[in-house]
Amino acid sequence: MLCCGQLWLINVPPLRVQLTGTLRILADCALARRRLSDSGAIPELCVALERRGSDRDVCFCIVRVLSKLSTYNDFCAALADCSRCYILFLALLNKYQKQQDLVIRIVFILGNLTEKNDQSREQFFQEEESVNTLISLFQTYYELDLNAPTWHHDRKGRNHLKYPSEAEDVLIKLIRVLANLSIHPRVGAALAAAHPVVGLLVTVLEYKSVDACEELVINAATTINNLSYYQVKNSAVQDKKLHIAEMLLKMLMSDNMDAVVEAVRVFGNLSQHHEIRDFIMQKKIYKFMIALLDSKNREVCFPACGVLLNLTVDENKRAFLMEEGGIGKLIDCLQDFGPADWQLSCLICKTLWNYSESMMSAASCFGGDTYTLLELLTALLDEEVELECSLDRDIKDCQRVYWEREFKPVAEKLLDRIQSLHSFS
Repeated sequence: MLCCGQLWLINVPPLRVQLTGTLRILADCALARRRLSDSGAIPELCVALERRGSDRDVCFCIVRVLSKLSTYNDFCAALADCSRCYILFLALLNKYQKQQDLVIRIVFILGNLTEKNDQSREQFFQEEESVNTLISLFQTYYELDLNAPTWHHDRKGRNHLKYPSEAEDVLIKLIRVLANLSIHPRVGAALAAAHPVVGLLVTVLEYKSVDACEELVINAATTINNLSYYQVKNSAVQDKKLHIAEMLLKMLMSDNMDAVVEAVRVFGNLSQHHEIRDFIMQKKIYKFMIALLDSKNREVCFPACGVLLNLTVDENKRAFLMEEGGIGKLIDCLQDFGPADWQLSCLICKTLWNYSESMMSAASCFGGDTYTLLELLTALLDEEVELECSLDRDIKDCQRVYWEREFKPVAEKLLDRIQSLHSFS
């Protein structure tokens, strides 16, 4: 009986293809997967792939098997343990760069390998020409996408939008790999300074609309957001920050809420720079951020509040919060989320703290919301009720630590300031 690694010994091409095709079918069966795992199938498949790298059909079938198996954690870990797997995949990507069906599966495997494992991220990044290979693939499929037909005909001759296109699909999975790599601190910092990488991500935002391919645009924005976290010398994200902000403005104007939220997240990081804060005020984006506070959705309110917090760093930008009803909306958010989300509550208190820094009276600062805010802060600082909404013990312990270390100090300072201002009003 032949084992997986002996596939390369078979000199009858159709038989090799049939055998690898059978393995692909077996990969869908739980019992067969267990036996494949017990027999050490992954390293043997890698041997077969390396030995038959010049046989496109066999490579395709083996990659299909590995692609399926890599969706399971134990097989993915076994593949990551194969020291030569990254060299092998990079060689195949370079050899078969325009073979979309093969490329997309290899990139999918790389995405699975780098999704949860920091060691895999670093190991792949350290392989010679790894990032350059991804860049080359990106350029190839970007050019193919520019020239790809947008419409296809069904059997009845009707036109339909093909979504996503084959080229878009490759780009989506390539960006997923870059997003995964960017999570690793050292790798992410290096990618943030890699102008070709950031340039291609920005290109996606330039030429592709959310309506045309939602997943591609959002993934590109997510990766830019990851890279914008790194404050490194010669950061390509910082060099292009104003242009990126222009592209994000287009996303904010879309009807796609997922795209809007992702754009707001990027603005949250970029607004640490005064040029972006000026841009936000000039384009009146701050009004949009304040409006998002009405969403009652934590995933929307949190990044929007992050942008508002950064804006209040500049004293000359603080008045907008009162003018646009932002103070009342922030207090409503604090009331809505309260003990359920100390991280967001802390962010709101920091924003209100910055805002009230130079105010002379509570009335001029918080207007009719002063009493509401006083009562709310007093209630949230009460140790008897501060964790009443958390049922799970582990979550409760984590929440208590955050409440004590993060929320309580800033909330107490804010409460003292309001009481002091209020007593002199």
